[in-house]
Amino acid sequence: MSDNSKWLAMHHEEAIEPDLPIIDAHHHCYATPPKPIFPSYPIDSLLRDKTTTGHNIVATVYVDSQISLRPDGPEHLRFVGGTDHAEAIAQEGIRRGGRNAGVCAAIVGHAPLSMGSAVLEVLEAHMQASPSRFRGIRVRTAYDPDAPFNEDGYPEMLGEARFREGFAELAPLGLSFDAWLLHPQIAELTDLARAFPDTRIILNHIASPIQIGRFAGKGDEVFSDWSAAMAELATCSNVFVKVGALNMAFTGLSFIGRDRPPSSEELASRQRDYVLRTIDMFGPGRTMFESNFPVDMLGVSYGVLWNGFKRMVADFNPEEKRAMFHDTAANAYRIS
Repeated sequence: MSDNSKWLAMHHEEAIEPDLPIIDAHHHCYATPPKPIFPSYPIDSLLRDKTTTGHNIVATVYVDSQISLRPDGPEHLRFVGGTDHAEAIAQEGIRRGGRNAGVCAAIVGHAPLSMGSAVLEVLEAHMQASPSRFRGIRVRTAYDPDAPFNEDGYPEMLGEARFREGFAELAPLGLSFDAWLLHPQIAELTDLARAFPDTRIILNHIASPIQIGRFAGKGDEVFSDWSAAMAELATCSNVFVKVGALNMAFTGLSFIGRDRPPSSEELASRQRDYVLRTIDMFGPGRTMFESNFPVDMLGVSYGVLWNGFKRMVADFNPEEKRAMFHDTAANAYRIS
């Protein structure tokens, strides 16, 4: 597994605006990563980032990586192991107390919506596994013929009848849908959001702009296409968006491979156009910041990442900052 801790330790910063309350709207937690390229991120690493970087991380949102499976039982219910895992982390944070509490305050699991209406059994099992924290599911629908990570996604997945039959089971249970896709797929999500206006959809990673394959070296074109598609998606009032996950190599916006890790000033300079354009389209009331750790750990340390976000929105007023760093996530994921 990857270990770039020495590289990250080459640059340290004190936290900017250390009292600003933050809900980290998207992270994972695993001792054994799903791919060797990713760092290990067990509970102690997660709690260390939450409590020692100087940022006021009051709560976090756990998003399942589909590796913490139940060891037995029906195949379709094994995914509930991710919620079991997150609930145990939340309880351990409470047991340790202090700033450890609030970890995994909301839990996003996985359920195979392609089961159609039969997925109801899986959703109810998640809710039983964590009655007070389970909030919804994520399906990794990201797909592009030039992308190297098409684990679950495939062309036009969001429009399939069976997928939508399963999707229809979310709103009656009060559950949300986290969507991870790539920028060429944004129009598919817009169509889904319009077909299900009563289902809360939370777009992950600002729709992951990609600059590899046929998009390599076409940064301006990608930004233009991404921006136009996102503007159309923003007309759907049931869609929220997570800002982050730009430190993966395929975005063309990371610092992976450099001799030294980035400073928050460098991070803000390279990524602010995407961040500010997203906020302009969705507004602070539907925008929330995410760490996407440990995946983004490949390109930046936890403390520097949050300083970078704070620099990007330095000109916003205190109420707008509080919305983007805390209140929007609290609303979207019903975190009290």
